Amino acid sequence: MNSMFDLTGKTALVTGSSRGIGRAIASTFAQAGANVIIHGSRAGGKLSETVTEIKSNGGKAIGIAAD
Repeated sequence: MNSMFDLTGKTALVTGSSRGIGRAIASTFAQAGANVIIHGSRAGGKLSETVTEIKSNGGKAIGIAAD
């Protein structure tokens, strides 16, 4: 893994991570080996896209919609 830090076996909850800076942080954590919980205010859409993108790059992610 070419990461500055190793998060293998850790779980990260990134709020507001379906777009923008939060999405970039969630993707970086996943690349570092973390199991990522993606949070967004609405189910589907960008939330699902972010989870799919992380998984397609070999990461582990689930999406949670909450206000």
